Amino acid sequence: MEEKPSVESVKAKPPVATTGGTEPDSRNLAMLAHILGIVTGFLGSLIIWILKKDMDPFVDRHGKEALNFQLTVLICQAILMLPSLCVFYIPTLAIYVVNIIFCILATVAANRGEDYRYPINIRIIK
Repeated sequence: MEEKPSVESVKAKPPVATTGGTEPDSRNLAMLAHILGIVTGFLGSLIIWILKKDMDPFVDRHGKEALNFQLTVLICQAILMLPSLCVFYIPTLAIYVVNIIFCILATVAANRGEDYRYPINIRIIK
């Protein structure tokens, strides 16, 4: 005799959250979190991360990484302002160039659906 399936096994299962990175919207938001750091500093990454952190794990990871990197850049610039305004411009320019390069590398990785870790980063938000 065949056993009939129980009611619980027939019920529809809740949708499984995607891992992210494969959908174009996920990749676009992750790219935006990185590239906005060049223009808006930490604010663009913060807004994207706050709005999408619970909805998409891929955007959550990239948003946190971008936000931490932009906070690291902000801390470095603040430290450089303290000693003297005379030597402030050259190191700040170097930090800005490094910021642009790393943001572009992270954006390209996000576009490919890959995770990216900034090599120089204080991970404040975990």
